[in-house]
Amino acid sequence: MRNAVQRRNHKERAQPVERQKWGVLEKHKDYSLRAKDYNEKKKRLKLLRQKAAERNPDEFHYGMIKGKTDRNGIKIADRGNPVLSHDTVKLLKTQDASYIGMMLLKTRRAREKLEQELLLLENSKARRLKDDDGKKKAGNHVIFATSRDEQMEIGSQVALKGKRPKSFKTDDDGGGDQSSISVTGLDNPTLKSKRTSAPRDYSRAQMLDLAARKQAKSLQRHRKRGIEGCQSRLKALGVKEKTLVTAERELDHQRARMSNSVGGVNRAGIRWKI
Repeated sequence: MRNAVQRRNHKERAQPVERQKWGVLEKHKDYSLRAKDYNEKKKRLKLLRQKAAERNPDEFHYGMIKGKTDRNGIKIADRGNPVLSHDTVKLLKTQDASYIGMMLLKTRRAREKLEQELLLLENSKARRLKDDDGKKKAGNHVIFATSRDEQMEIGSQVALKGKRPKSFKTDDDGGGDQSSISVTGLDNPTLKSKRTSAPRDYSRAQMLDLAARKQAKSLQRHRKRGIEGCQSRLKALGVKEKTLVTAERELDHQRARMSNSVGGVNRAGIRWKI
């Protein structure tokens, strides 16, 4: 039952106010880590002192002559790779420069072409499709009539305007209860397979205007998507071109340093390179 009784929460003691300049108060776990690190370093120093005391001053092996160390005293080991000659390295860097130049030219041409496409898209407006001779396409459409009399009336009106619809459909042909006039495929290839219906009080001019508005919205949407895609690709090509230019410049500096074509001799007679 004693575990069911609420007990006092024992909190860790904080650093006194007069000792806050020394930081957080050290706990037992902090002391354990510090003591462990101190003992490991102590053992390592003891081992090094023992090796130095037992060192043989007459000890010699040929690795002492061939071996090299860096500035920190760490031994530089040979990886076993064959050492290339100076001329071979220069030839390889020349091939690298040719490849980078080719990729840079290819990227630059792609960027210029994409900039022209983006300029055309930004300056273009939503317009209806045209034929090769510059005239607007007539467009195929189907007019639905409710009876034979209405079919003849619509046919006479279209004939007076100089345009002929693709076909007529009436209720007598088995088309069902057709209470509207529908126009499809008006100057838009995407609308050829769809049927746009409207109430009976819609006139043919209103249907043409409605189809033209839908086509304009569709063209505007495709134009916006094309501009966004061109901008993203243009940004990626710009980053790639900048990276290739930096790589080409650095490679040219390396080739110049290898051929001793850059640099000079200072007053003390010491040769320097860039």
